[in-house]
Amino acid sequence: MRIAFGSDDENETTRAVLAELRERGEVEVVDTDSWLDLGAGIGRAVVEGRADVGVVMCWTGTGTAIAANKVPGVRAALAWEPWIARGARLWNDANVLAMSLKRLAPDVAVEVTRAFLDEATPDPDEADAIRRLDELP
Repeated sequence: MRIAFGSDDENETTRAVLAELRERGEVEVVDTDSWLDLGAGIGRAVVEGRADVGVVMCWTGTGTAIAANKVPGVRAALAWEPWIARGARLWNDANVLAMSLKRLAPDVAVEVTRAFLDEATPDPDEADAIRRLDELP
């Protein structure tokens, strides 16, 4: 699996997530301290096919999610627990995971990341809704 990762700050949580990603596949690290450029850069890596999925982290996770979602074809989801991350992949076919680097403990952030990456395919019952997401203006 090819994963694009970026964080606008570094701490124990971001290091734990990056270590988990490196165990799972090839990681492209987008290096910038601007959450705007970070979110958009990770989004472009996914849409352009340099990565299968992306993971972005900023203080709240919100800014990077918003910036990533500005890239056409990106479906970034902010998650703070595994159930939300799994559901974002399963029911929304999210291709970018956004998390807070300040509010998540390292072990929780790794659990959220695992839940996101372990759910490889969307729920077939949601295929129509997922297709309609791409058609929204």
